[in-house]
Amino acid sequence: MSKVTLGLLQHACGADPKANLKKTLALTEQAAKKGAKIICTQELFRSQYFCQSEDHAHFDLAESIPGPSSAAFQKIAKKYGVVIVASLFERRASGLYHNTAVIIDADGSLLGIYRKMHIPDDPLFYEKFYFTPGDTGFRAWQTKFGKIGVLICWDQWYPEGARLTSLQGAEILFYPTAIGWHPKEKAEYGTNQHGAWEIIQRSHAVANGCYVAAVNRIGLEQPIGGDGLEFWGQSFVAGTSGQILAKASVDREEILLVPIDLGKVDVTRTHWPFLRDRRIDAYGDLTKRFID
Repeated sequence: MSKVTLGLLQHACGADPKANLKKTLALTEQAAKKGAKIICTQELFRSQYFCQSEDHAHFDLAESIPGPSSAAFQKIAKKYGVVIVASLFERRASGLYHNTAVIIDADGSLLGIYRKMHIPDDPLFYEKFYFTPGDTGFRAWQTKFGKIGVLICWDQWYPEGARLTSLQGAEILFYPTAIGWHPKEKAEYGTNQHGAWEIIQRSHAVANGCYVAAVNRIGLEQPIGGDGLEFWGQSFVAGTSGQILAKASVDREEILLVPIDLGKVDVTRTHWPFLRDRRIDAYGDLTKRFID
C-alpha cells in the first residue's frame, strides 16, 4: 500500500490523567473514523508536563508496559485496523523509569517499544530527574501501512538518531513532542526557537529522503506556579524533500490528517542518493564526545 493517511493528535492536557487518557483515546477513534491509518499521540499525553519541577510524587504517574494504557490503544487499533504510536511514562522497575513510546500494529499486536535516548536537563525541562536514558537503540518497525521509526522530543535535535533509524528502512519518522516557550523569552527568542525546531526536523526528511511527523501539545501549563511553559503546537508533517505538507495551529486542538505517498521515498532516495554517497569509512570519530 503506497498511499496512507497519517493522523496527528494535537491538544491541551489537564491535571487529571484519567481524563487525558479518555480524551486521547476518543481523538484516536475520531482519527481512525476519518481515515487515518497511522495515528500518533503527543509526548506524555496522560499528564501535564510534570518535568517543570523535580518532585518524587510525579513518579506515581508512571505505568507498566504492557499495561492499561497500552491495552486500551491495542483495542482501538484492532477495532479500526490502524497503526498507533502512543507516548507513555514507563515504570520498568522500582527506581527505573523511561520516557517510552509503544508501537501497535493494525491487528492490535504490540510490535515493540522505543525508549527516549536523549534526555534533556534545562530550566523547566528537568527530565534527567525522571527518565533513565533509553536502551532500545534506534529502531524501525514494519507495520501494515509502512515501515516507521519513532523517536521522542529531544531526540529530534540529533541527526544521528534520524539517520540510524532511516538506515533500517524507516519511511516515516514520528516524533511525539512536548516543547514550548518560556513566556518571558518568547518575544525575544520565540521565533528563532520555533524556527530551529522545525528546520532541524525538516532537514532529517531531506537527509534521509523520508517523511517526518512531529506531534506537539498546546496550552499554557503552570503546574508549579510561575510563568510555566507555553506549548507552541504547530504539529506538522514534512515530505521527502523537507517541504511542509501540513501544519496545525499554535493554539487549537486538532486532528491533523495528512495523506502521503510512500512511493516517493524510493523516488527521492534514488534521485538524491545521499545514502549511496555516504563515506562510512570516514565517520569513525562520530563516536567520540569531542575531537581535540
